[in-house]
Amino acid sequence: MRPYTDITSTGWVGRLPAAWVPYVHLARLDRPIGAWLLFLPGLWSILLAGAPPGRTAWLVALFLAGSFLMRAAGCVVNDMWDREMDRKVTRTAGRPLASGALRMRYAFAFLAVLLAGGLLILLQLNRPAQLLGVASLLLVVTYPLAKRVTWWPQAMLGLTFGWGAPMGYAAAAGRLDWAAAALYAGAIVWILGYDTIYAHQDREDDALVGVRSTARLFAERTGPFLAACYAATVALVGLAGWLAGLSWPFYAGLALPAARLARQVAALDIDDPGHCLRLFQANREVGLAIGLAVLLGRL
Repeated sequence: MRPYTDITSTGWVGRLPAAWVPYVHLARLDRPIGAWLLFLPGLWSILLAGAPPGRTAWLVALFLAGSFLMRAAGCVVNDMWDREMDRKVTRTAGRPLASGALRMRYAFAFLAVLLAGGLLILLQLNRPAQLLGVASLLLVVTYPLAKRVTWWPQAMLGLTFGWGAPMGYAAAAGRLDWAAAALYAGAIVWILGYDTIYAHQDREDDALVGVRSTARLFAERTGPFLAACYAATVALVGLAGWLAGLSWPFYAGLALPAARLARQVAALDIDDPGHCLRLFQANREVGLAIGLAVLLGRL
């Protein structure tokens, strides 16, 4: 597998003052796909809860802004934990803390600003969602450690990135129920699948430095594993819709994300890191399609 990195300073990033660029890279603002993927389970759950339209739109806006802030905060925490490992991996060696472009004290200050912004958004939510938001910080802080102790760090990411499902449902409905639980489970296996694709970018370097992942665990058997994850995603999201009493257009609408997920399984090439990145990024459209299906089921 040829060396690969997705870090770039071209485009709009290249037009920024030089002092800003390390912060942009640290927060991954040049690569917002992670923020979108963090936001989407929250979008699904807000729509699934069926709050009045005005309340729904307000919550969607809050969760979108909060996803960008908290994804950035999570990236800062991840890079603080992983800066020594990142220096040994081709794709991550150019990250600001690993490369020395940014010192730790500035990263801590930046993290404080991001968390303050996240707190302001959290205070706009009801008490159940606030409690879930505070609880999510434990996942944000501990996720980077998972790759050191388990072959399943992608499952830990699923728990973390999927947290928007119960949190969004609680914010919109003021409670949690079995529909929210099924949706959270669907989000977890979806994330487990797409992050396994993502981890194949680093598979060889990870083996050298001792980082564990489901990409290394399943290797050439990733295709069947991915198919199982994505089939479970569609089934669990469908179950959530049934438990929430969505109408038949929801099930018809699920055909689109199901087809896009099946295409990822068919197109997977674990030895092409650029292709793996593109498949991973395609999950934004999958998540938006699921949100559309839920919306159709509420009409």
